[in-house]
Amino acid sequence: MKTKYGARLGSASLFFLLISGCAALRPEALPHPSFYSLDQDSAILAAPRTLPDAAPALLVSTPQAAAGFDSSRIIYLRQPHQLEYFAHSEWIDTPARMLTPLLIAAMENSGTFRAVVHAPGPATGEVRLDSEILQLQHEFIGGSSQVRFVLRAYLVEESSRRVIATRQFEAIKMTTSEDPYGGVIAANQAVQTVLKDLAAFCKESLGK
Repeated sequence: MKTKYGARLGSASLFFLLISGCAALRPEALPHPSFYSLDQDSAILAAPRTLPDAAPALLVSTPQAAAGFDSSRIIYLRQPHQLEYFAHSEWIDTPARMLTPLLIAAMENSGTFRAVVHAPGPATGEVRLDSEILQLQHEFIGGSSQVRFVLRAYLVEESSRRVIATRQFEAIKMTTSEDPYGGVIAANQAVQTVLKDLAAFCKESLGK
C-alpha cells in the first residue's frame, strides 16, 4: 500500500509541476514590451518659408550611430561607461532611422534651403548634411535622472566633398519620473533642442 500511495503521490506532483511549467511558458505570462518613438515637434512642422531659387538644396543622410547606440534597445547608465538596456521597453526603430525624418523637417523649416531631400536618392543638391549619434542614454548617476543626447554634424559641399563646417551638439534634460517613459519624454525634449541648434548652425555656416 505504501508503494502504491507513494507512486500516486509522485505522479500527482509531476502532473502539477508540468502544468505549472506550461503556464509559465504561455505568452500571457510574460511581460508585454512597451514601444516608444521620437516624434516631430509641432513648431518644426510649421509651414516652411518660400525661398529664392538661389538658396541651396540640401541632401540629408541617414545618421550613423556610435557602437552600442545602433539598435532599438533603450540604453541607461547607473555608472559611467557601463551601458545597460531596459528589459521590456524599446524604441519602435533605431534612433538613427527615427531621427532622419525629424532632421528633414527641421531643415525644411529652417529658412535656409530651397529643397530638402533624403539621401541617397535620385535628387541632387549643393550641400549634404551628414551626422552621427554619439549618445542617447538615460542616466541614473549621482542621484539624478536625466537623458543625454549628443549628435555630431557635418555640412559637406556635394560637388567637391569639402567639409564646410562641423559641430558637436549636446542636450541634457532632467526626467519627470525615473522610469523608461520619463526618459522617453526627456529624450524627445533633448532631440528637439539639438535640432533647433543644428538648424541655426546650418544657417550660420552657409551665411544665410
